[in-house]
Amino acid sequence: MPGRETQIFAPPMSPTTFAIILGLTSAVSLAAVNAVVKAGRDIFMARAVLSVMAACLVLPIAFLVPLPTPAVWGALFCSLIAHGAYQFGLINALSRGDLSLVFPVMRGGAPILVGIAAFVFLGEVLRPIEWTGLIIATLGVFGFVIKPGKSLSGIDAPKSALVFAGFTAVAIAGYSVLDARGVRMAETPLTFIVWIILLDGVQMGTAGLIFRGRTLLRDARAIWRYGLVAALGSLLSFGVLLYAMSLTEVARVSALRESAVVFGALFGWLFLKEGFGARRVAFALITASGLAMMNL
Repeated sequence: MPGRETQIFAPPMSPTTFAIILGLTSAVSLAAVNAVVKAGRDIFMARAVLSVMAACLVLPIAFLVPLPTPAVWGALFCSLIAHGAYQFGLINALSRGDLSLVFPVMRGGAPILVGIAAFVFLGEVLRPIEWTGLIIATLGVFGFVIKPGKSLSGIDAPKSALVFAGFTAVAIAGYSVLDARGVRMAETPLTFIVWIILLDGVQMGTAGLIFRGRTLLRDARAIWRYGLVAALGSLLSFGVLLYAMSLTEVARVSALRESAVVFGALFGWLFLKEGFGARRVAFALITASGLAMMNL
């Protein structure tokens, strides 16, 4: 684990307790951001505007934090590749399926992958109860997307949406481990947080120019209010996530954050008029319960 000298400030309570609070805060804001993005007609534009606005919001802070060292620059660019894969998968998944279906798959499927990757690349070891919780959560996700009385062949969503959601889960695991490594390498966590947001904004802005060309500014003007709200939520979600990773194990933080599956399904039902029902309530709670076991 990183030493206290890498922290932005001393937490007002034990580091683990503070990380738990940050993880749950990240979960709620993450679900809200994806609900805002899904509410728009053009998922790609919404993500591009979100990323560019988030970069603009943190730009002044880049002049107040230590510059990345050469090693941190390398970690940033590795993370940027994983973030690009995440954006690609997320955009395609949200474009093809309901938020309340694809969101649990992409977010609920990530923690067990994060646990494996954190063990292999960061040397973090989970206890048996934590692995049990991850397995329960994964089973809850499968139950969430399967129609009653049917097998996996009867999944209640377009197959392409689930493929991209699964791809997104893998990308989430990748950027979670890479970001955790980078934020622990930096002189202060805020250095890595600010620069990965800036680079992601440049990456998504460039993609917008390539794929939308002259229509980019016109489309951006039409949705900038949604983009600003989503950018603020994304900064809160991602910023507190990375700071929490500097306080405790990445798998623990990831599991807490992925309790967002419950909030995502709820937001999809309340604000996007997507179907929900008692079955989804039950499996969403099973998923959240499994994830919560990581912190018993």
